[in-house]
Amino acid sequence: MPLLDVKDLSVTFARRGQRTVRAVDGVSFSVEAGQVVGLVGESGCGKSVTSLALMGLLPKQRGVTVGGSAIFADDTDLLKTDERTMRDIRGRDVAMIFQDPLSSLNPVVPIGVQVTEVLTRHRGMTGDAARKEATDLLNKVGIPDPTRRLKEYPHQLSGGMRQRALIAMAVACKPRLLIADEPTTALDVTIQAQILELLRGLVRESGTALIMITHDLGVVAGICDTVNVLYAGRVVESARRKPLFAEPRHPYTHGLLGSVPRLDSGRGEKLHAIRGSVRDVLPWPDGCAFAPRCDRQVDACVGEPPALVEGIHRHAYRCVNPEPATAEVSS
Repeated sequence: MPLLDVKDLSVTFARRGQRTVRAVDGVSFSVEAGQVVGLVGESGCGKSVTSLALMGLLPKQRGVTVGGSAIFADDTDLLKTDERTMRDIRGRDVAMIFQDPLSSLNPVVPIGVQVTEVLTRHRGMTGDAARKEATDLLNKVGIPDPTRRLKEYPHQLSGGMRQRALIAMAVACKPRLLIADEPTTALDVTIQAQILELLRGLVRESGTALIMITHDLGVVAGICDTVNVLYAGRVVESARRKPLFAEPRHPYTHGLLGSVPRLDSGRGEKLHAIRGSVRDVLPWPDGCAFAPRCDRQVDACVGEPPALVEGIHRHAYRCVNPEPATAEVSS
């Protein structure tokens, strides 16, 4: 059994006087222990909402409806667990690295207090033992002079160090599942590489499963084992990393890869841009949501929503007119 098995996850936002928005629409994927699974797509495709639903952090009393199931560790459904139980699970068994470290950290509380709070809540550590463990955690994630940094506030740390502090808080209890929501956003390339290497090391050393949420295909290529491409709240393509990059079948995935500069591109070769914007969508019940932006649109793209078809090497895609297959690629 996988560590986490998500089936038909849906998240709907309803506000009085406004149309209902389905941000996540039947997303399914699984995560094995020690595996890195990527959720990829443009802003607005449902990646972050998926992670917040799994963590139980959506405001359920404000017109938010969550459906489906997310079975964790064989028997716990994260989507149906009460808030009291989720408080015990969050941080201890399932942890999350949020997208913006400056807004995720409390600006008026020292870093040391925020890190030791996790240790106190879930590991029962207090006093000198908690401070020593917090120092070791900051040192482990590569923050220089950790003893001094524990006394500092978030605004006194650089963007890279704030991100490392968030990672230290997330791994303080050695969780079985770690969710990283755009952990390298707004960081320079050198710091990005260091953060990714840090996450890779944590997965190798502890066997922690990692869900990597990103729009950066370079990050995906460097760390993910399996990739799920999302568009308009649904998975449109899912495959192991190598087959996905070598032979993308869905036009959206093909467009994402074509819009990234490559070192082996010819001199003066133009990038392939996906026309339109994420707002140019067709409701899924009326056909393929990507059809208004797709260069391969045919009549069959409209009328019925395409099913997720699984090909060789568990390479699945949701398209009636996919990009042609050129060669079999091993997983």
